[in-house]
Amino acid sequence: IDRQAGKYGTAQKVLLQVKLAPEETKSGISKKGLDELVKKSRELSNIEVVGLMTVPPYFDEPERARPFFRRLRELNDIYGFPELSMGMTGDFEVAVEEGATLVRVGTAIFGERDYE
Repeated sequence: IDRQAGKYGTAQKVLLQVKLAPEETKSGISKKGLDELVKKSRELSNIEVVGLMTVPPYFDEPERARPFFRRLRELNDIYGFPELSMGMTGDFEVAVEEGATLVRVGTAIFGERDYE
């Protein structure tokens, strides 16, 4: 990404996805590796990290996602990034209460996905 953005003379804004739960279906950098990744990204001239993002485990009760959202906000506060992307159709209200600046509500807009 850094090289490609450099070809166009721009800095690409990115969010770093943090894996806060040990689920196989989730991806992202671990909390342990986040600090090193942020440091390395600051050495790149064409990448601008503007925030963190996460996808918590799915819960029938959105309130159960709150600890994951809170932890990501606490991590984001350490770095002072302006953006915090967390929360989807089923839990975005809780995410906003915990500081989300970006939410993903595709299911609310487009309906359930068709996996066939």
